[in-house]
Amino acid sequence: MIQTEHQSQHNNQLTVQNSGSLSFSSHLSKEDEEISKSALSTFRAKEEEIERKKMEVRDKVQLHLGRVEEETKRLAMIREELEAMADPMRKEVALVRKKIDAVNKELKPLGHTCQKKEREYKEALEAFNDKNKEKVQLITKLMELVSESERLRMNKLEELSKNIDSIH
Repeated sequence: MIQTEHQSQHNNQLTVQNSGSLSFSSHLSKEDEEISKSALSTFRAKEEEIERKKMEVRDKVQLHLGRVEEETKRLAMIREELEAMADPMRKEVALVRKKIDAVNKELKPLGHTCQKKEREYKEALEAFNDKNKEKVQLITKLMELVSESERLRMNKLEELSKNIDSIH
């Protein structure tokens, strides 16, 4: 029986050693057992106290988060009121600015059209002036030709008149 008890003790030691824990004998004294129980109950009490404090802190954090959220909403409302106070005509100003932008968009192509038409006008005016100069030159040439023709015809008439006078 001593050998069986010894083997049992040895097996307990091997089992504990194999499980990675410190080895201890399976026969603890009553005092050691009381110390172990006391340490275990102290450990459990500390764990419970830590858990209780953790819950208290979590509750405080949640309470603070709720207050912070309310304060954030309040501050956002105050900021909106401040922005509205800064420019009470803000909506009207924004509307007029949008209209100005729309008119500017319409003016841009109209400006391009005006510039194009001005170029076309200048080109047409230049062509008109060139043709007018050509017309003036042709009229001057015509006047010269008519004058020359008249002079030549007058000369011819005078010559014929002299010839008629000389026949008589």
